[in-house]
Amino acid sequence: MGRAFEVRKGSMMKTAAAKTKVNSKYGKEIYVAAKSGGPDPDANLSLRRLIEKAKKDQVPAHVIEKAIEKSQGGAGEDYAPARYEGFGPGSCMVIVDCLTDNPNRTIKDVRLAFTKTESKIGSPGTAAHMFDHLAILGFQGDDEDAVLEALMMADVDVTDVESEEGLISVLAPPTEYFKAKTAIIEAFGDVNFEIDEITFVPQTSTEITGDDIPLFEKFMAMLEDFDDVQHVYHNAIVKN
Repeated sequence: MGRAFEVRKGSMMKTAAAKTKVNSKYGKEIYVAAKSGGPDPDANLSLRRLIEKAKKDQVPAHVIEKAIEKSQGGAGEDYAPARYEGFGPGSCMVIVDCLTDNPNRTIKDVRLAFTKTESKIGSPGTAAHMFDHLAILGFQGDDEDAVLEALMMADVDVTDVESEEGLISVLAPPTEYFKAKTAIIEAFGDVNFEIDEITFVPQTSTEITGDDIPLFEKFMAMLEDFDDVQHVYHNAIVKN
């Protein structure tokens, strides 16, 4: 199976199941993007991508607008990115991306999830070198050659184009995200992107079996409960 198939099967994981948490996490990311790059989505491409993604995930417009307005209000939260890496249950590799206004609280919470599930938090680079940082765009189709040609004509630096089960997946460096998306829309019209992510894709997978399954589920649940955690990436495949 291709890497994009594994992504669709769950390698990319949203860290909040509850809608309120989804809204909160999007609100925080939009706030940070707007504060650092400005409130205009046409000029701030990172903000534009987040807004498009939030709308697709049915985040209410007032949540988006409030986050942007708040970012321009002067005094406010000062969130900073924090990344933690390590080995989860069954020795799977894990990357935990956070936005925090209290690093001491965040590392304490994340470390607790590792220690309570027989996992091991590591130093920076422990797991990231085994993941590819990629923009992935997936849409219905079966002519990958036509897609590749359109991308090449637009001078897009493409990592790979895959066609599987009626879904074409375009993999590209994150810096090529908007260029690739624009080229696809211009070549094929109003495309419905079923996958629209900048994410970490594992180069290998680790099967989680037996007693490690409940530990892995507990590990992920604990991370999801922490407000500072934005995204969790792993290479685990649970085998029941």
